[in-house]
Amino acid sequence: MAVAPTRLQVLALYKQFIKNSKQFNNYNFREYFLRRSRESFRANVALQKPEEVARAFADAKEELGVLKRQAIISQMYTFDKLVVEPLDSQKHTPSPTGV
Repeated sequence: MAVAPTRLQVLALYKQFIKNSKQFNNYNFREYFLRRSRESFRANVALQKPEEVARAFADAKEELGVLKRQAIISQMYTFDKLVVEPLDSQKHTPSPTGV
């Protein structure tokens, strides 16, 4: 019989998903993996049986390994910023003349 993970273990895993999702250089990939991570954890919030929770936790740990590898690969490439990405506040300061 599989032992269900504790609430703290699940929250730690969720934080790792969010942290690794934010490491993608490409805006579209970053937002996709953030959204997918949140949705997958929300979908499993209703699981009650310890076997189901343990299976979902094990699957999520495997997916985290894939996500970490892909985030590292993403950092090897550079992408131009898209129009929808926020500007860095330090780099974009209006001039005193307004031009």
